Amino acid sequence: MTKSRPKLEVAVEAVLFASRWILAPFYLGMVLALAMVLVVFVRELFTELAHIQAMGAEQAILLALSLIDLSLTGNLLLIVIFSGYENFVSKIHVGEHEDRPSWMGTVDFSGLKIKLIASIVAISAIALLRAFLPLGDSGAHVDGQRLGWMVAIHLTFVVSGVLMAAMDWISSNTKGHVPSGE
Repeated sequence: MTKSRPKLEVAVEAVLFASRWILAPFYLGMVLALAMVLVVFVRELFTELAHIQAMGAEQAILLALSLIDLSLTGNLLLIVIFSGYENFVSKIHVGEHEDRPSWMGTVDFSGLKIKLIASIVAISAIALLRAFLPLGDSGAHVDGQRLGWMVAIHLTFVVSGVLMAAMDWISSNTKGHVPSGE
């Protein structure tokens, strides 16, 4: 014989479960942020294409790095939108659509953290590379203090990523630990 649960408990749990939908506007806001990144990407591309004849190798590299940086930012937003929504709000039902990313529905919170920090490290590395490119010019003035801070911040991201990965690895190998999703 199963014990009947109090109505208050059932009601509280129903409200708590439904509260996950409060996150939906956050993900919709990130879709708008993704659109803004696209606008910046297109603007930067077309602005620089107007100067393509006068563009030197370093300027072309800087443009490519800027576009890669914006692309990585867009990828990061998409990963957070899809994974966050599926992990915390509701499954995205697109069936077996041929364009459905293979990772969709398989990235748990732990995987999302690792993908997030990896993207941040990559974006930071590109910003650092862009800052170091002028060092090759003999007449270029480079702010050494700014570069030092950029390196320190980048290394902080790298160390944070390594520590997060190590914590996840330790956690998943701990006796009695049940991995996410099981």
